[in-house]
Amino acid sequence: MDSQNQAKVGVRRTVIRTVAVLVGMFGFAFALVPLYDVFCRITGINGKVDATAQSIVHEEVDESRYINVQFITRGSAGLPWQMSVEMRQMSVHPGQMAEVDFTFTNNSRSENWGRAVPSVSPSSATPYLRKISCFCFQEQLLQGGERLTIPLVFQLARDLPKDINTITLVYTLYPVEHAIQSASFNNTLNNSSQSDLKNYLKNNKAAGETI
Repeated sequence: MDSQNQAKVGVRRTVIRTVAVLVGMFGFAFALVPLYDVFCRITGINGKVDATAQSIVHEEVDESRYINVQFITRGSAGLPWQMSVEMRQMSVHPGQMAEVDFTFTNNSRSENWGRAVPSVSPSSATPYLRKISCFCFQEQLLQGGERLTIPLVFQLARDLPKDINTITLVYTLYPVEHAIQSASFNNTLNNSSQSDLKNYLKNNKAAGETI
């Protein structure tokens, strides 16, 4: 094989290797986001929370301490919605159930799909926050000008670390381009019936005191 043919073979090999590396990099970058989400969901790093309903845990309320729970709502440039919360902060005993209403308003004239994605600060508090019923479990559909109020029902675990006195729950709105969920909202419960939740809330009216 003369030097010219050898040079052509070398160039061909270089091109093939370069393309293979680029494809591998693209595949890795494409998979990085879901892998990161799974990692954060497992470890609780970055305050990411699992978007599934959790069971009611009937445990003794720790009345010796109060936890200040703050709520922050954020909009999205790609979604003409406004999200507001009934109260910006409340005090809750570990082990108690608490409920707060969030209101979604579609400020446009057309229907839109959207979703509120939660995060928790400090991230170390994430495993101790149980979301019994939450609008973050599925996408929402609002008609033009429609307003929808949905409750968040949550419980702080009794074994919440003693050094955590304030928890901030942030909800950020995002548009949903290809919504696959039903337009109607159903309060999702995992291993807990609706009657169980209502009875528990009825017997724990003092769950959470407004500041």
